[in-house]
Amino acid sequence: MNRKKKLTQIHKKRVKAVAAKNSGKKKSGYVSKAERAKLEAAAEAEHSTQAPEQNQDQDQDQDQDQN
Repeated sequence: MNRKKKLTQIHKKRVKAVAAKNSGKKKSGYVSKAERAKLEAAAEAEHSTQAPEQNQDQDQDQDQDQN
């Protein structure tokens, strides 16, 4: 019984290792603190440029509604 159990364990271990190797990566690569700061600054810059455009569109809509 012990020999059979040991062979089964070895087989399961090898199958698990192959499955893990073929499954691909779950995590993304490391992003440094400086790179995160750059990405955050770019996102804020993009957000700040979109806000005035939206306000102008809303103002134009309100002007049209009043006329």
